[in-house]
Amino acid sequence: MGGCAGSRRRLSDSDGDRPGISARSVVPPGHRLEERDGFLAVLLADILPTLVIKLLAPLGLHLLPYSPRVLVSGICAAGSFLLVAFSCSVGTSLCGVVLASISSGLGEVTFLSLTAIYPRAVISWWSSGTGGAGLLGALSYLGLTQAGLSPQHTLLSMLGIPALLLASYFFLLTSPEPQDPGGDEEAETAARQPLINNEVPQSKPDSSSDLSIQERWTVFKGLLWYIIPLVLVYFAEYFINQGLFELLFFRNTSLNHAQQYRWYQMLYQAGCLNLAFLLADVWLNFLPSIYLVFLIILYEGLLGGAAYVNTFHNIALETSDEHREFAMAAACISDTLGISLSGLLALPLHNFLCHLS
Repeated sequence: MGGCAGSRRRLSDSDGDRPGISARSVVPPGHRLEERDGFLAVLLADILPTLVIKLLAPLGLHLLPYSPRVLVSGICAAGSFLLVAFSCSVGTSLCGVVLASISSGLGEVTFLSLTAIYPRAVISWWSSGTGGAGLLGALSYLGLTQAGLSPQHTLLSMLGIPALLLASYFFLLTSPEPQDPGGDEEAETAARQPLINNEVPQSKPDSSSDLSIQERWTVFKGLLWYIIPLVLVYFAEYFINQGLFELLFFRNTSLNHAQQYRWYQMLYQAGCLNLAFLLADVWLNFLPSIYLVFLIILYEGLLGGAAYVNTFHNIALETSDEHREFAMAAACISDTLGISLSGLLALPLHNFLCHLS
């Protein structure tokens, strides 16, 4: 193993070798960023917009109807693919990352809040969908690039995803409540009408739009029992993902450094840890095979996915109807806050471990 050496060698390789939050995957050909500055720039562009959206969402985002929020999220997702794919400058690439972050943050807040006006069972389906989305994104990038498709064409091939998001919301998702039906059959028919034929779903009576500041603060304090553990889970996971993955480099395998990183990211999503164990291996190099790391990362993802599902499932069960929409929007800050804190510490740790080698 020798991750730092491998990282430095590959700074001269072709850009776009690495998916996920990586400076090289968004820097266009012919441009270079110092690795430290590039990592920090991409990290800030990826995290800050989502963090700001989630911090402000419980305060007033409920005043904006759901449909415009979903539309903005879909447009930003498509824009991010186009900007990064056709970028000729670092600034343009980072703008693409910002758009992706806006799409992700706004979409998560919107759809988690929307679950409050549907049966509680949809929380589990939503959580499964987020895990499936991460796996599909990581696996598709891994598969298409290893099959020989360029990063640009890989990104362009993903443009159908935002279109599918908008089509599924406006044409497939059904209204949670019938609009003044006259009987059971009419009620079933009304409930199955696509949302585009109705007004956007309105919050239930006594929903979060009617809560006072004092009520919001009381609900938020009750959510801390869920928020703090989930913050710690995501902190540990992304501390590994952002600070250690790049340094876990095995020479005794047919996978090069960039391919190993892609497999780490894909397996994490497939499982969605062991922080001390992987940190010790970066320092002491005692793991004999990359496949042991694959298993550990898969387990890491399983823990993260289970924590996410159970947190929001329990919030849905234990909050009252009038508080649920606000509670969902407030609690979704947990993952982004954990990721942000991990990024602040992962960068200096990464540099420290590189200097040791």
